[in-house]
Amino acid sequence: MLPKTSKTIALCSLANFINAADRIVMPIAIIPMTDYYQWNLYWQGWILSAFAFGYITSQIIGASAASRFGGKTVMTCAVFLWSLSTVITPYIASSLTLLIICRMLLGLGEGIGLPTVFNIFAHAVPVEERSRAFGYLVASGTAGQTIAALICPHLPWPWMFYVFGSLGLFWVLLWLAVYVDIPNPGLEDLPLVFPKVTNVNVRWIEFISHWSLWAIYIAHFAMNWTNYIIMQWLPTYLSRNLGADQKDVSLTAMPYLINSLCGIGK
Repeated sequence: MLPKTSKTIALCSLANFINAADRIVMPIAIIPMTDYYQWNLYWQGWILSAFAFGYITSQIIGASAASRFGGKTVMTCAVFLWSLSTVITPYIASSLTLLIICRMLLGLGEGIGLPTVFNIFAHAVPVEERSRAFGYLVASGTAGQTIAALICPHLPWPWMFYVFGSLGLFWVLLWLAVYVDIPNPGLEDLPLVFPKVTNVNVRWIEFISHWSLWAIYIAHFAMNWTNYIIMQWLPTYLSRNLGADQKDVSLTAMPYLINSLCGIGK
């Protein structure tokens, strides 16, 4: 693997580590935050689900923006947006409206991030190394979830946001200093080790007319249904229903730990 390729994979994997870790913070922090602000279960649901409203709307935006403005610029904006929204959460938490907007911005930034990484890999990683690169990317995400779930229950709730949000802002500085964007080359300029990446207009009907794609959609839906229930509500369930104290909420790291070990092993 080329040094430049390795550097790109490492930086993007670190970004996905932070991306995944930032998702874990609020489901754990909401337990002491609810005690402090006296939120009922209705508002807890809105706070936890607000992330998805931003996330679901930004997937296509991220893929299109990276092709138009370049991976470096879009990735910088995405990580800065989700990291800033994480850092400022303790300052605006007293306002439910601002908190929900902040959570939506977190989802917006994180939704843009992953499609942008795919675009970067498409132009920076040779085809024979691509499956390994995506393996590192996915494993780093589950590692981020594991570490956040282990660390956060031992911190005061504002510091959960400060620590992981600051890590993202540091990544932005590192990214700007180290990464050099790779322009989208013309077909005649592509080396043989890279696939020919083109912006072909695909009809939307193509995405809903193949059973093989529907199998992927259904499997991904089922996986995320379970994943988000565990991520968003397992800490609250352990605390409110099973009487776990704050430090015992670290047990929520177990699903992520097994997922991470399996991902790295695979």
